[in-house]
Amino acid sequence: MNPLLAKLHPYPFERLRALTRDITPNPAYKPISLGIGEPRHPTPDLIKQAVIDKLKGLSSYPATAGDSALRQAICDWVTRRYGVVLDPATQVLPVNGSREALFALAQAVVDPTKPNATVVCPNPFYQIYEGAALLAGAQTAFADSDPARNFAADWDAIPDEVWSRTQLLYVCSPGNPTGAVMPLSEWKKVFALSDKHGFVIASDECYSEIYFRDEPPLGALDAAMQLNRRDFRNLVVFTSLSKRSNVPGMRSGFVAGDAAVLKQFLLYRTYHGSAMSPTFQQASIAAWNDEQHVIDNREQYRRKFERVTPLLAEVLDVALPDAGFYLWAGVSQLGLDDIAFARGLLAQYNVAVLPGSLLARDANGVNPGAGRIRMALVAQTDECVEAAQRIVSYTRSLSA
Repeated sequence: MNPLLAKLHPYPFERLRALTRDITPNPAYKPISLGIGEPRHPTPDLIKQAVIDKLKGLSSYPATAGDSALRQAICDWVTRRYGVVLDPATQVLPVNGSREALFALAQAVVDPTKPNATVVCPNPFYQIYEGAALLAGAQTAFADSDPARNFAADWDAIPDEVWSRTQLLYVCSPGNPTGAVMPLSEWKKVFALSDKHGFVIASDECYSEIYFRDEPPLGALDAAMQLNRRDFRNLVVFTSLSKRSNVPGMRSGFVAGDAAVLKQFLLYRTYHGSAMSPTFQQASIAAWNDEQHVIDNREQYRRKFERVTPLLAEVLDVALPDAGFYLWAGVSQLGLDDIAFARGLLAQYNVAVLPGSLLARDANGVNPGAGRIRMALVAQTDECVEAAQRIVSYTRSLSA
């Protein structure tokens, strides 16, 4: 077996199952899970109908580069959303969801023959980044979140010596789990670092269409254009329909950016066999061409967060995020660590949340996720409100 597999950490949900295996949740309450960030709003009818109408696509092999009509639909959406014009032939590539592509990019980009090849990730982070780096033969370095800056990654904390051997930087904006959105000044900083040291930037933007302010989150392509980086050099952006359109089972997204990087990524994917089903390609065109279902979806999240956030803010250190569908709440002031809080909540009130320490790594002697929990408000509003009420009751019982 590949010896690098031994370097992989158990996935956060596997660790949580192991940590709660001895717990029998209180049967007086129906189970509610706020742990896994899986969209649970209904899939729009227009997408389901498009799948039905295009079932004949199952009888043919797909092209790795995707149908030209899908690439054009993606480019049209990028223009509407960000005001950025892309070449559909060279600057965009359909992928089987952002998770698969985020992992695959490291395999195509990282040169493990170079001494101390490094991949930099935010911390806390989506664990695919670390796994991709390790299986590509690189080591990882982490930029801890900064509570003073809405838990944005502190890129200044990475020494120049580490940047000098960095080959790939993963960025997540809006962030998982913190919901932080990178401002233009931060993009300017990471672009300058990339120019100086030559690494590729992988910008994970799968939460970009769930936001709570009037202005949508800034994206990497938009930031690059504002900073006169019109060739998008060393920049690859990842976006998915899973959260935007509530189709996590369709596995559909795209990568866009530097044509030179995408040319090599397409070569890798051709051998890897990563081509999207023709049926799902056609359904994806329907999804990217329609914005009303996205507006409706965003409004559902807004109403949900408007009801849940004030309830939890009475007892936890929590505030409305910039974007995304997570609440990143502090519990250390209650006298429990995040794992103890999650265990007690599950046992007494049958609500599952994810301890923040499972989403981060110890760096500089500190785990930046410790003392916090991640709550995914993906269920229907009434269920999320009930979960919040139980959390309030549990938290108040701790000081009774």
